[in-house]
Amino acid sequence: MATITAAMVKDLRESTGAGMMDCKAALTETGGDMEAAQDWLRKKGLSKAAKKAGRVAAEGLIGALTKGTRGVVVEVNSETDFVARNDQFQGLVKMVAQVALEVGADVEKIKAAKVGAVTVEAAINDAIATIGENMTLRRASSLEVGQGVVSSYVHGAVTDGAGKMGVIVALESAGKTDELAQLGRQLAMHVAAANPLALEPAGLDPTLVRREKDVLADKYRQQGKPENVIEKIVESGLKTYYKEVCLLEQAFIHDTGKSVAQAVKEAEGRIGGPVKITGFVRYALGEGIEKQESDFAAEVAAASGKK
Repeated sequence: MATITAAMVKDLRESTGAGMMDCKAALTETGGDMEAAQDWLRKKGLSKAAKKAGRVAAEGLIGALTKGTRGVVVEVNSETDFVARNDQFQGLVKMVAQVALEVGADVEKIKAAKVGAVTVEAAINDAIATIGENMTLRRASSLEVGQGVVSSYVHGAVTDGAGKMGVIVALESAGKTDELAQLGRQLAMHVAAANPLALEPAGLDPTLVRREKDVLADKYRQQGKPENVIEKIVESGLKTYYKEVCLLEQAFIHDTGKSVAQAVKEAEGRIGGPVKITGFVRYALGEGIEKQESDFAAEVAAASGKK
């Protein structure tokens, strides 16, 4: 039987991040074979991850990363906000964003991509085993331009490039890259604050536009307005709606006297050429996830054996 030394346990712990007793058990089970012990721990980590997979992960971090003409934004969820302050989790989010920048925004491709000797999916499962919470790579998006920049902004950042909200904006232009990047960051901040639904009216979901029309029309029908008047009022109301939800028509947060389209047009002078916003992505942490509501008093009572 192989002798398991404290140095072997220490080496395995440093290479895997697993607990000391788990490392000792792994080495004992595998006869001191370091690689086999790492695999044994990974399998054990996957088992732990499976037990946690049913728990709602609605906290975590949004990661945003750009490199010249490309940019990505990813959402990696955890169960509690506390984990977002964990260095290992922050590193995981940055790693996922870096991989997404290389392989694209398909979540399954990101999870299958390798970082060193392990896949991203294995790294996530290892983090689940080490930190003790369910974690998921929920979504990812990317933007790219042929010429120009993709700029980013992270709101509520807890570390460089990761926080509670992430935005990327793509600008196509042959102008000065530094000036273009500065405009791009301002626009990304605008998107974070104003939350536009589309770049322009043509990009809006037709269902949303139809609903807005119906609401406006019903409102004025109840006031007894004739149909021909209602039609004109609805068209006017839609123009106001577009100014609220379409990026190019919104009032620019950095100068509310101008629309975003006007601000971009004015910036073309210092940039040295035409500028076109080709797209934007805005991720807010946990949006769309139904969080579980818990009765803390009931949980304490259950833990103490009382009902």
